[in-house]
Amino acid sequence: IQGYIDTLVDSDLTDPELTRKFLERASTGCDRLSSLILDLDQITNIESGNFPMHMERFDVVALAKKVIESLEPMASYKGIALRLKNPQEKPIMVEADPKRIEQIFTNLMVNSVNYGIPSGETRIRFYDMDTNVLIELADNGIGIASEHLPRLFERFYRVDKSRSRHEGGSGLGLAICKHILDHHNQTISVRSTEGVGSTFAFTLKKAS
Repeated sequence: IQGYIDTLVDSDLTDPELTRKFLERASTGCDRLSSLILDLDQITNIESGNFPMHMERFDVVALAKKVIESLEPMASYKGIALRLKNPQEKPIMVEADPKRIEQIFTNLMVNSVNYGIPSGETRIRFYDMDTNVLIELADNGIGIASEHLPRLFERFYRVDKSRSRHEGGSGLGLAICKHILDHHNQTISVRSTEGVGSTFAFTLKKAS
């Protein structure tokens, strides 16, 4: 950001195309910095215990559809389809913090779009597990090498540093997802194969 701004300050600003390009890059840098600060603030609050949960009974299928709709423009631009495995899925009531669960859906879907392939897709499935619901987000993207999987939910851990930086990720999204589910006494896991795709799965408590 500083480099782009300094270059503009030192130039005569007679080239509007170059000026716009540098301003757009500085603006993108500001957006990434803002996102990083918000993520750092959130994970600091989580780890310090200052992270209240507001548990409610809600339909997790409807929430997934809401996130899909909000991300459709971004996914469409990248050529990725986001959809439920069964579009006619019946409502599934869970007991959780809907705002935090929406964040998990958003983080996982954005990742699947960023690391997807042209004409790729991400499908969401729901499985009844007696007292819990298992939710899977499966994509056919670039996949993740097996040596990275054990550390994937660590803070700032990146599989591909150059690509993550290009995509603007903070390296905190998956760590935040894990912390949120820890506070729900639930779990998140991943399985992946390079060149085939990744599947992220997490559980939620079914509402009585």
